[in-house]
Amino acid sequence: MRVLVIGSGSIGRRHSDNLAALGAAPVALSWRAAGFDGARTAMDGADAVVIATATDIRLPLIAEAAARDLPLYIEKPLAFAPAEVEAIAKVTAGVARRSVLGYMMRYHPAFRTLAQADLSDVFQFSLTIGHDVTQWRANWRFSESYAARADGGGVLLDLCHELDMAACLFPGLAVKSVESLGHAAYPGVDVASRISLAGGGIAGEVAMDYLTPKLHRRTLLRGTERMHDFDFAAATYRVTDAAGPRDLDRPLERNEMFLSAMRDFLALAQGADPSAVEHLPRLDLCLPSARLVAAAWAARAFIGHCGKEIP
Repeated sequence: MRVLVIGSGSIGRRHSDNLAALGAAPVALSWRAAGFDGARTAMDGADAVVIATATDIRLPLIAEAAARDLPLYIEKPLAFAPAEVEAIAKVTAGVARRSVLGYMMRYHPAFRTLAQADLSDVFQFSLTIGHDVTQWRANWRFSESYAARADGGGVLLDLCHELDMAACLFPGLAVKSVESLGHAAYPGVDVASRISLAGGGIAGEVAMDYLTPKLHRRTLLRGTERMHDFDFAAATYRVTDAAGPRDLDRPLERNEMFLSAMRDFLALAQGADPSAVEHLPRLDLCLPSARLVAAAWAARAFIGHCGKEIP
């Protein structure tokens, strides 16, 4: 199966490597070198397309691939503007059931435990993630990345997996407010955001930042019968109920999440059955989550600026 991978950054390279490992034939294409005309020409003869470009330039590529009836693997987030989410939903209607959105955290074994759990007693939740963006990767500068752009950048979009996880666990959530911290060097870009959500009798928050010196990633679900306290950064997962606390062992090999998502994409693209993952990231099934992310981005209210130097 010949799969065109548009985007040659770290995530595009990872997808190319994983496609090859799964027996597909990836064709890597640099967006900067090829541009739209080059990408459109490269779709000739492709059986599927992976979109791993910056968010703000995707719609024409997605529309072109969908018009050719090519299944799509689209990196998260789908879009940052609510109107663009709807435009993508419209143009991909014919291929959405054979396409996926890159929410690989849905394959994390600890998240799958939450997806399988009885959460009917939950009344509050908190999902947080953050790390100093200047420490992310060697020989990488925030200022030169897609994340530094006012359109399509910022931490809310970059680290939106937690929003997707909340949307999966508690369908029907709506954005109530978003408080964001900006940066004088990057107008319109949030370096920390806190999203208040509610729906179905449940209230909670999702928070993300580019600032904290050590990686943190934690999900806390409070219920009347039990509490789930999952620290994804430390890989410690505790459930507490009337009998007391118990710790779960959920080992993870990080690339396996990406492999699992790509494996399901190849199955869907070829008309085969995907895995039994609880929240299959099929594109049509991901639209509620994509809408929630875009709604949160549109609702950002900047409450101040961070003085940390971010080169």
